[in-house]
Amino acid sequence: MSEALASKNNNRIAIRAALFALAMLGVAFASVPLYRIFCQVTGFGGTTQQAAEAPGAVAAEIGVRFDVNMNGALPWKVEAAETVRIHPGARTIVNYTAQNLTARTTTGTATFNVSPVQAGQYFSKIECFCFTEQTLKPGETAQMPIIFFVDPAIAEDPNTDFIDEITLSYTFFPVEK
Repeated sequence: MSEALASKNNNRIAIRAALFALAMLGVAFASVPLYRIFCQVTGFGGTTQQAAEAPGAVAAEIGVRFDVNMNGALPWKVEAAETVRIHPGARTIVNYTAQNLTARTTTGTATFNVSPVQAGQYFSKIECFCFTEQTLKPGETAQMPIIFFVDPAIAEDPNTDFIDEITLSYTFFPVEK
């Protein structure tokens, strides 16, 4: 094989390797938003849905319990809403209460999950403090609302027959600026 042909083959391989590396880099950056979209569409892993409005109540009732967990780096005290009994399809409003325990302004955000995971695809939030970052001034206490409903279709799904109570759990983290 001539030196020119070998150089041409090496260049072709180098270009292919560079294109492959760029494609893998693109996949790496796209994986988090694509996974988030997948979870929101399917309810995978207890991910809740987002909705514009509630469809209207049905007669059956289901309990909704609220939970809160704190990352130790966020100096807030957060109290979960009280457990409620709701009618699927009914628009419900509950409030978490957060207090900044420091003498400086701090910003936090919350991630959420629903259990049992089968209920995630039926739990829809219309409004939630978890959609945006929350900033509290020194010593400030704030009510943080959640407006949600449970889709009445939950009663028709044989995989959710055992569900009498849904737990909505939030974990709060500091936002690094």
